[in-house]
Amino acid sequence: MMDDRPHWLDDPRNVRLLWRGFLVVLALVVAAELVVALHPHFAVESLFGFYAVYGFAACAVMIVGAKLLGFLLKRPDTYYEADDE
Repeated sequence: MMDDRPHWLDDPRNVRLLWRGFLVVLALVVAAELVVALHPHFAVESLFGFYAVYGFAACAVMIVGAKLLGFLLKRPDTYYEADDE
C-alpha cells in the first residue's frame, strides 16, 4: 500500500532547517577546541580547526576516489543480459 503524502524531506524549509542545524553543530564542534586540551604529536595538529579541515579533506578524497573507481568498474547496462547472437 503506497502512501501519496510527500516525504518530510521534500519540503525545502525542512532541508534548509537541517542544513542550518548541521552547520551549528559543526561550528560548536570546532569551537570546542577552545576549551578542550589537545595533545598534538605534530606541529600542524596544533593549528586551530586542523581536525575539521583534515576530516573534510579526507571525506572529499574518498568521494573523488569512489567516483573514479566507479568509472573504472562501470559496465554497460546490457552486461548481464544473455548473448542471444
